[in-house]
Parts: sequence; C-alpha cells; structure tokens
Amino acid sequence: MLKEYVKDMKREFTGYNSGKFMKDVLAGITVAAVALPLALAFGVASGMDAAAGLITAIIAALIIGSLSGASYQISGPTGAMAAILIPLATKHGVKTVLVAGALSGVLLILAGVFRAGRVIGFLPKPIITGFTSGIAVIIALGQVENFLGVTSHGEASYMKVINIFREGLVPNVYAITIGLFTILLMALWPKKWGAKVPASLVGIILTIIAQLIFKFPVQTVGEIPQTLIHKQRLLPSDLLGIPWEVVLMPAISIAALGMIESLLCGAVAGKMSGEKLRNDRELVAQGVGNLLIPFFGGVPATAAIARTSVALKSGAVTRMTGWIQGLVLLLSMFFLSPFMSQIPMAALAGVLIMTAWRMNEWESIHYIFSHKFKAAMVKFTVTLVCTVVFDLTIAIAVGCFIAMFLFVVRAANLEVTVSEIDPERMELGDEKMPANAQVVYLTGPIFFGTAEAFAEKLQAASAQTLILSMRGVANVDTSGVQEILRFCQEKQAAGGKVLFCGVQEKVRTFFDRAEITKTVGASSYFWEAREALKSLTLLRVSD
Repeated sequence: MLKEYVKDMKREFTGYNSGKFMKDVLAGITVAAVALPLALAFGVASGMDAAAGLITAIIAALIIGSLSGASYQISGPTGAMAAILIPLATKHGVKTVLVAGALSGVLLILAGVFRAGRVIGFLPKPIITGFTSGIAVIIALGQVENFLGVTSHGEASYMKVINIFREGLVPNVYAITIGLFTILLMALWPKKWGAKVPASLVGIILTIIAQLIFKFPVQTVGEIPQTLIHKQRLLPSDLLGIPWEVVLMPAISIAALGMIESLLCGAVAGKMSGEKLRNDRELVAQGVGNLLIPFFGGVPATAAIARTSVALKSGAVTRMTGWIQGLVLLLSMFFLSPFMSQIPMAALAGVLIMTAWRMNEWESIHYIFSHKFKAAMVKFTVTLVCTVVFDLTIAIAVGCFIAMFLFVVRAANLEVTVSEIDPERMELGDEKMPANAQVVYLTGPIFFGTAEAFAEKLQAASAQTLILSMRGVANVDTSGVQEILRFCQEKQAAGGKVLFCGVQEKVRTFFDRAEITKTVGASSYFWEAREALKSLTLLRVSD
C-alpha cells in the first residue's frame, strides 16, 4: 500500500507547474468558503462547539487529505455524524465523543489494512438512501431548539422536539426570524451565484452584520479560540476513565458511517474526475485522521461529497486544493474569530436545516416510490425509521437483514415443468420413442427456500424414467442437493432411473461432492435432453 501511495503521488504531481498551482489555489479558496460555515455548524450539531468543527476541518484537510486514496477527496466534519454524536454527548459528555472518535479511527485503519473497502458494494441503494434521509431528519430535528431559540430536555432529537411542546416553551421571535431568513436565502439564492459564492456563507455574513448592529437577544456561537488545540481535547489519561461499553457501539457506528460516506464520495467524485479511488487506502487515511483529530479537540471527520464536488467543479488538479482549503480555514480562525463568535445559533440552525433537506437523495426517492418498487420502498422506510429511532448501526443491520430476507423470498421461485416427450421436437421416430419417460424442466435456484417445493412438484412426474433438464439452475445449496439425492435414491429403489442434462459446472461439482453422481452414475449426465433420450433409445434397442 505504501509503494502504491508513493507511486500515485509521483504520478499526481508529475508536470506540476505554476498554472496548475493557481488552479488548486483558487479551488481551495472556493472550497474553504463553502466549508467554513458548514464546519462551524457541524461542530455545534455534533454536541461540541463551533471551534471543534473548525479544528476538525483544518486537521482533516491536512492529514486525511495528504493520505487520501485519491487527489480529489475533501474531508471534514459532516452533518451525518450528528446522528451518532448528539445522543452520545448529551448522555455521557463530550469526552465520550472524543474517545469514540479515536476508537473509530483504529477501526477504520483495521478495515483498510484488511481490505474491507469493497464492502460498500454489498449495501443496497435503498438502504443507503434510507439512512441518508434518516440522518437528514435527525439533523433537522436536532436544530429545532436553536431555530426556536429554546432549550428542552431529552436524549434523542425527536424527544427534544416533543418536549418543547410538552414543557410549553416560548419561542424566541428573533431567533425564528434569523433562522427563516437563512433558510430562505439559501433556498432562493440563484445557482449561478452559488457557483461563485455559497449562499450559506452569505447568510452567515449578513446575520453577523445584523447581530453586531442590533444586538439581538439570541444565543451566539461564542468565543472561537485562536488555536488548533481545543481546551476540551482528548488526553491519554481520558482513555482510562471512559467505560468502553459506552463508547464501543458508537465507535463502530462512526467507523461504519465514515466508511460508507467516504467510499460513496469517492465513487461519485471518481466518475466526475475519471480518477478511481483506492478504497482501502482511503479507509486508512480516514482512520489515521480520526485517530489524531480528538487529541486536537475535533469531532469525527469523513469525506464530504458537497465539498469534494465543489473542488472538482472549481478546477482542482491535485490534493493541493485540500491543503490550501485547510490553510485558508486556519487563517480564518486567527483573523476572523472575533466576527465568527457573533454568529447567531439560529443562523447555523438555518444552514443545517437547509443542508439536511438537500442531503436527501430526492431523485432516487422519487424513482423508488413513483415506480412502486415495493421491496425498495420497504428497505428505504425501515432504514429511515430505525436511523431516527435507534442508531445507524441498528439501521444498517436491520436494513440489510430485510434486504436479504426479501431477496430470499423473491429468489425462492423455482419453476418445475413436467413435459411429455414430443418425437418431432426431439427428432425421434415413433419406433425409437423411449417407453415411460418424461422430461422435467427446472428453472431457478434449488436451495433451502425451494427444496420442499421441488420435492412436491416432482410428484407430478410419474414416469419410470425422468430426465431433469437443469440448464436454468445456476445455484444449489446443501438442502437442495440432499433433496435431489433423496429423490434419486427413492426413484432407483422403485426401479426407475434419473438422468440429468444441461447441468452447469459449479452445480455438477456440488453434485459430485454430495454423492449424487455416485448414486446415478457418471454416465447419467448429458448436455441436452435429446442426447439423454437417444441413450434411452439405444438401451431399448439393445434390450
């Protein structure tokens, strides 16, 4: 992996010149403009503060960006992590967030070392769409407090929203106005303008100006420390005082989410750039970054599709774009922190609510429901609900279980057609017709889900000699071969005979291991039914 990395870096920067450097600089500045408000917002959304989000974006740009599996990946804090981090921070404190983040880094490194990068290909699209929407719902619900300018109680985001009404809390009109202004600005901002200046940044700047002038009675971000070392950073001693049973499952969820988001980002951006992501290296890069970031006081990071696509559309050439973005954010921390401290929390809530809305894969959702794909609808809905009510790990597990169950149900469709022999079709004369023989055409897998149906349907075949045409059988399992073996043994015990035709190679191998071949004899296999019938004709003539 190290040799490949060095080789790829040489290839990436071969012929690098001032022209390409300027493209990276401009792209990096553009990405920083997009990343700055999101980093502040996602830091708050993760249960920590805006400074933690900014630190995460800077460290991720420099460390993860350097080790990434492709030149275009831009990493940082994302809203998706809020689904895991908010409940953890609320219930067990900020330190558990930091420990879980570091542990997730270890898990991601192990995933990369053991080449688990291909796992993304095994997750059905409706499940990915479902938990993406579920995360979006959690982000939006988690910002209702800041949007209304109130503080409620509860661990889960949806419970906090319910308790706002139960407790009869009075919304802050100023906060609602600021939040609505930010949302409407982002919704109505022309796309042409957005390509040059992101609406979220404009919204934040305007609300800062308004707050500095009018001093609205709303909660603001507060002090942004001019340092990369947060006061609430992870210390080695903290690793000994945290109950591991509390952080283990969240760490697994963070690692799973980081893996899925980063690899999906690479898959999308890879099509845009033509450069293929090295999945396992990307996982190691994300792991190293997330292992180190907590010691600076940052929250878990992952590759971000929005920022990565902005980088590519802005003309990014190499990973220098990510480094420039990190440096611009670092300069912003030192020179703009007095202004960033005055950002109303309601403005960040507006940014996050609008971001949550845009996170949903609306085109995919519309496609699934408009075409009434019932299995996909079930997978999407169940995964979304489990993500909101439980957590990401349970959501993925339940979603995958349902996907496998529905696949098994759909796959358990074995067609068994018993056919009388047509002399003309088989090119046989009446004098050559084998006596008391039938052809049984099988289509579909013979496994535990269809083995019983296979046995029942074969009862309709009453001929003494049966030819099982298995060209349409691509897979069998232990239950299937045991049922076939039992059928052959019973047929032979009754004085009958079983022949096979069109058996695929891997099925034949399974038959050999299951002693079906030993029972019926190797001479009982033919390529097509016509050959099997001719063999019966020869036996009839010899008799």
